[in-house]
Amino acid sequence: MADILPVSPLAPEGGFPDLPAIPGVRFAATAAGIKYKGRTDVMLVELAPGTTIAGTFTSSKTRGAPVLDCQGKIGMPSDAGAAFVVNSGNANAFTGVAGVNAVKAVAKAAADATGIPEARVFTSSTGVIGEPLPHDRITATLAALVDGLDKHGIADAARAIMTTDTFPKGAGRTVEVDGNRICVAGIAKGSGMIAPDMATMLAYIFTDARISQDKLQSLVAAACDETFNRITVDSDTSTSDTLLVAATGASGVGMDGSSAFAAALAEVMDDLARQIVCDGEGASKFVTVSVTGAATDSDARQVAFAIANSPLVKTAIAGEDPNWGRVVMAVGKSGAEADRDRLSIRFGDVLVAKDGSVAPGYLEAEAARHMSGENVSVSVDLGLGVGTATVYTCDLTSRYIAINADYRS
Repeated sequence: MADILPVSPLAPEGGFPDLPAIPGVRFAATAAGIKYKGRTDVMLVELAPGTTIAGTFTSSKTRGAPVLDCQGKIGMPSDAGAAFVVNSGNANAFTGVAGVNAVKAVAKAAADATGIPEARVFTSSTGVIGEPLPHDRITATLAALVDGLDKHGIADAARAIMTTDTFPKGAGRTVEVDGNRICVAGIAKGSGMIAPDMATMLAYIFTDARISQDKLQSLVAAACDETFNRITVDSDTSTSDTLLVAATGASGVGMDGSSAFAAALAEVMDDLARQIVCDGEGASKFVTVSVTGAATDSDARQVAFAIANSPLVKTAIAGEDPNWGRVVMAVGKSGAEADRDRLSIRFGDVLVAKDGSVAPGYLEAEAARHMSGENVSVSVDLGLGVGTATVYTCDLTSRYIAINADYRS
């Protein structure tokens, strides 16, 4: 894995976007040699005094020490600044007391270097599980990172948190509220071990809006459920998933009741979530799975994920084979309420199955033509109610096996 992976064919055109600088936020990144020499693998984010921070985290029962530390710090009232320290190459998960001590050492060193209280230093780690984090390599870089802080450094920060990612992920939005311009910008990493609860791997979003912590937390949780928690690459939930959202308040414009700000925040999260799917390990196709007509929204989501996570469905899509029988299988195994004789299935605009049988006039060549594109849609109507859900995933190719078989080398 020391070799740089070829960029995903689904990567956004034009490379990393030109994101707005967020007042009250500065970035720095460096190569600490955590796993590979010469590879950028640590980022520092400095946040202005008064910044409010919200977050959501993995539900894994084996989550790492950095996640537990962040969870304990979210919601703590403070007028002080804050800092994020993130490393790639090592997840600092399943590392016992050594992992806890590593988090404390990094947080203390960052606090000393920045003058920010240790209770306001949030750390994240991503990479190999079960290996002790060489935290001294991180602490040794902090003075230089502080010297290199730059409000325009977000692209370098995005590169520092990549593991098997093939491109850095960024998204931004601006919104006008009562004549005032509010900016939102975020970065994320994620490629494999992507499944809900929550599915980001790592994501950091910044805004100059002024908003209370409880309101920001509410907005983040709601948007996360509709974005990051609606994607899957391989059905595996990481030990390290962390989403942190920081609002510096530097604009002076209150956003507690703004629907426009809430929409902008959700759009950035949705953009980043889709990019994670586009960078699914070995992915060659972006797949949208839509379920309608379910008895409940919960049932629709259950069916959508059963389809999206099925290796048989995903390999059929990789092979451009419109094998709708595999979709029928996934619906049946989902555990949600279903009636074979009310079921209909479409690949793109092509109706392939209806009322429990192949659709009249169905031509497989038409469905295969849709499957040959980079964007594939699978739509299922259960014919039972008004429940709906949409999930994003990718196909499953031999490259996924190759990447993960060599992951620790």
